[in-house]
Amino acid sequence: MIEQAVAALRAGEPVVLPTDTVYGLAAEARNEAAVRGLYRLKGRAQPQPTAIVAAEVEALVEAVPELHGQAVVTGPYTLILPNPRRRFPWLTGERPETIGVRVPNLPPDAREVVRRVGVVAATSANLPGGPDPRTVDEIPEELRVGAGAVLDAGELHGTPSTVIDLTGPEPVVVREGAVPAAEALARLV
Repeated sequence: MIEQAVAALRAGEPVVLPTDTVYGLAAEARNEAAVRGLYRLKGRAQPQPTAIVAAEVEALVEAVPELHGQAVVTGPYTLILPNPRRRFPWLTGERPETIGVRVPNLPPDAREVVRRVGVVAATSANLPGGPDPRTVDEIPEELRVGAGAVLDAGELHGTPSTVIDLTGPEPVVVREGAVPAAEALARLV
């Protein structure tokens, strides 16, 4: 299934991947057409931002070199960081000067897929406003059918990542999620 998922992502198809929180719908982040296809499949509004997910911090820095030297917390957190070069504008929504990044503790097969591709754009594998899927069976059928591959890692935590905006003078917790934001903020100091 790893080979199928890697091939699908490289071909511009969306893939269902398990994360350390919920199942995600992913596309190759550098491929604007693939990301737009992911948005269409999910029924997600185009101006809504989507995070870049990497298997390791080094891959994230390779994709967004301006992040070099910045503290990136790994785990169930999405960090919104400055994006001075306005990279990946198809992922930044209405704030192109910022970018959401994530280095989750991925299940082994998903980690290998993301490692081989480099970085993916990932959003929860649900329809807008729908529940975050903890199992593959909870993913809407149209998303599973529309995906080029589905990696099943069993039941996941079920609570999405904690989102923290680090672009202003003080951190702003956008969404409390799987782990309290205070834990991430303590690791950033």
